[in-house]
Amino acid sequence: MPVPETIAKPGGGAETDTAPGRPQASTEVLRPHAEHAFAAELAALAAADDRPRPARWRLSPRAVATYLLGGTLPDGTVITPKYVGPRRLVEVAVTTLATDRALLLLGVPGTAKTWVSEHLAAAVSGDSTLLVQGTAGTPEEAVRYGWNYARLLAHGPDRDALVPSPVMRAMSLGTTARVEELTRIPADVQDALITILSEKTLPVPELGEEVQAVPGFNLIATANDRDRGVNELSSALRRRFNTVVLPLPATPEDEVDIVARRVEQLGRSLELPAPPDGAAEIRRVVTVFRELRDGVTADGRTKVKSPSGTLSTAEAISVVTGGLALAAHFGDGVLRPADVAAGILGAVVRDPAADRVVWQEYLETVVRERDGWKDFYRACREVSA
Repeated sequence: MPVPETIAKPGGGAETDTAPGRPQASTEVLRPHAEHAFAAELAALAAADDRPRPARWRLSPRAVATYLLGGTLPDGTVITPKYVGPRRLVEVAVTTLATDRALLLLGVPGTAKTWVSEHLAAAVSGDSTLLVQGTAGTPEEAVRYGWNYARLLAHGPDRDALVPSPVMRAMSLGTTARVEELTRIPADVQDALITILSEKTLPVPELGEEVQAVPGFNLIATANDRDRGVNELSSALRRRFNTVVLPLPATPEDEVDIVARRVEQLGRSLELPAPPDGAAEIRRVVTVFRELRDGVTADGRTKVKSPSGTLSTAEAISVVTGGLALAAHFGDGVLRPADVAAGILGAVVRDPAADRVVWQEYLETVVRERDGWKDFYRACREVSA
């Protein structure tokens, strides 16, 4: 007889499943929200925070900046840095949220815009889930409100038939809403934000009512200008935002540190064993990406062609995480050049014709001649053949 398994029902009860071979339900999630993953740090910051807090903020602006940038509290609690970059940019972003201006995080892909947005919302409001994901098909209802059409047909328009968007919910609760990839949203849908951000109100003409924002409400949007299919913001909407441009990591050391931290976090969530020493390969991946991105080698002596992709820090994290998985499942657990070579090739060669020429030239003129990189050169040549 199969062993009965308990499965949570949507209503909160439980039912028994006797299907053989079915995995048991788990309370763990693959990627917890920031407010859950770093709950202990947020609680420690709140307990030590004696500075004034804006309405409905969980922390003071200075404590929010400490949460993003890291530090050590008087009781010895270590706050891990969530963002490695200029302190002033973080301070400007936090200060913007304490005013009536919305915040626009702008930057090329892979500059941690989404990561910073999520952690800002978690620190300010304790909830990073009021999210509108921007796509070419995002409808106006995702920004304003929608309807439960079964109830609408049965009873006509009323409050119970209204389905609030994440933005409307944030206005009612006095919390922070997030809009990801704002410039991918069609222009007419973008402009639905103008009244919300300028008047702090959302009219519902079908009910002859409006929803007014309560103190504490604000909005964080992210955007980049290198994405295909970008819908430029109207001047009217752009004026409603304070824009903070997040740069790529300033130094190789900063980028290596970012990649190492994120790979360690992702490795733990994927239950991958930590490699004995992966620092050398992480530095190699970062060096390749920076040189191809900048169009010149690290010593400044040799110019190289840049591929069509952005080769961002986020892609470096993906390459190293994939290499770590290869080493764990199909190797001896040690991160080696052969584990990251295929990932680098996939990141660099986006255009099979033009980018492959760029990559081959870089291999032969830079990698081949570099001391200590022979094993890396052979691994890259093998996957590039």
